[in-house]
Amino acid sequence: MAASMCDVFSFCVGVAGPARIAVEVRFVSSAKGKGLFATQLIRKGETVFVERPLVAAQFLWNALYRYRACDHCLRALEKAEENAQRLTGKPGQVLPHPELCTVRQDLHQSCPHCRVTYCSAECRLAAAEQYHQILCPGPSQDDPAHPLNKLQEAWRSVHYPPETASIMLMARMVATVKQAKDKDRWIRLFSQFCNKTANEEEEIVHKLLGDKFKGQLELLRRLFTEALYEEALSQWFTPDGFRSLFALVGTNGQGIGTSSLSQWVHACDALELKPQDREQLDAFIDQLYKDIEAATGEFLNCEGSGLFVLQSCCNHSCVPNAETSFPENNFLLHVTALEDIKPGEEICISYLDCCQRERSRHSRHKILRENYLFVCSCPKCLAEADEPNMTSEEEEEEEEEEEGEPEDAELGDEMTDV
Repeated sequence: MAASMCDVFSFCVGVAGPARIAVEVRFVSSAKGKGLFATQLIRKGETVFVERPLVAAQFLWNALYRYRACDHCLRALEKAEENAQRLTGKPGQVLPHPELCTVRQDLHQSCPHCRVTYCSAECRLAAAEQYHQILCPGPSQDDPAHPLNKLQEAWRSVHYPPETASIMLMARMVATVKQAKDKDRWIRLFSQFCNKTANEEEEIVHKLLGDKFKGQLELLRRLFTEALYEEALSQWFTPDGFRSLFALVGTNGQGIGTSSLSQWVHACDALELKPQDREQLDAFIDQLYKDIEAATGEFLNCEGSGLFVLQSCCNHSCVPNAETSFPENNFLLHVTALEDIKPGEEICISYLDCCQRERSRHSRHKILRENYLFVCSCPKCLAEADEPNMTSEEEEEEEEEEEGEPEDAELGDEMTDV
């Protein structure tokens, strides 16, 4: 059951329709599946497209640790100064240029039944119309016996930070179908994401849940079924179907990060200041980040993940010609050209972060095989095909350090830097 191109492109924003988007989806090969191709010249620095996700959800530990985000679009809800105070552990922390903070707390709204918070009336209504009527726990929001709370607690007990997925992304998929008038359309859209073999699915679930994944997966399936069973999606609730759904989210979930402090810093960077004032402001920001690192470590953002139909069609390259970002401080994904892209050329992003892309071919392949279950054949990998299958001493040391970390720690960049 395939979704139409109108369905696929309907989640792009800021355009009139498919005719205005300079890309098309094509079948590439049985190994790579689909790919995204330019239909006209796209210049370096141009936005290829902007897309909103089918569904998105904040990571559960991230929310529990008071990273306050809109329950629908994940926009950071704290003012930049509040964000800095929490992250530094300094209640008296003051930021210069407070007028640069873009957070509008006067627009925030809550669900009248369960009190989850949204950045605007638009997000509250969008959530209610798509999935929240099904998922709203009402006055049982804090009741540990509520089926959804039992499901979330079970998930937190098996998937620790750094987080790469959320059971609530799957819950919103089911709730969207349950609540939809046109259930078949949403089922078609969710079916667009890549499928794996049974063995590959087990590898992905093992990566997310650890060595005892079979028992944990069955517990999650039982709780998921108790909370959300839907006849139209009955296959998703079987052991095989639930594993497939789990693998779909694990493979296709695109990490989303938002931060009011980061937005404030970018606005500061754009200020036209005298050299002395610029030097003072830069020094203040540098010290601020040092203080945050000392108090909080690397967890700076409101974090979650989403399923993006068009972005999921972008294949990987170790020398990408495009990149993804979230410059609007919400779940709207921007794909931007890193170089001129000619008509007919495939648009590729990188599933590796900048540091990983600089590692040897052997190391890159190891990361991609373990996390995405494919062997890269991009121009860079083909050019380095004759290199020995060895890592440098520094890379070996890094890998030894990673092997000594908790299993979930290996997934730190898997979804957030796709």
